[in-house]
Amino acid sequence: QVQLVESGGGLVQPGGSLRLSCVASGFTLGDYGTGWFRQKPGKEREAVSCIGTTDFSTNYHSVGGRVANYRDNAKNAVNLDLDDLQPDDAGVYYCATVRSRGRPCPSLESDLLQVIGVWGQGTQVIVST
Repeated sequence: QVQLVESGGGLVQPGGSLRLSCVASGFTLGDYGTGWFRQKPGKEREAVSCIGTTDFSTNYHSVGGRVANYRDNAKNAVNLDLDDLQPDDAGVYYCATVRSRGRPCPSLESDLLQVIGVWGQGTQVIVST
């Protein structure tokens, strides 16, 4: 069964850090570009980052240098490190694969949602004192 499972979300104080993990089963995650999205209540999902099959990652939106997206092939996983978290970073974070094997991550944030194949169930991040 093809599946993605996220973990690592939780409550963190402003300025804190979290590591989110996305573990795949039923296929080799390293063969596919893998994106991370964030969804706030009442809002559409927005692209955060995408890592391609060559391990080159693209950060979208306003996260800039506060995000590191990297593979752990031994665990068939992709991790997303979030630093200096602020209340505006809160939401449900989803990982998802790019639809076709080997297809690169798009350079435009708006294009990533159009090429997604498999979604995980999401993990919630809360940033609060």
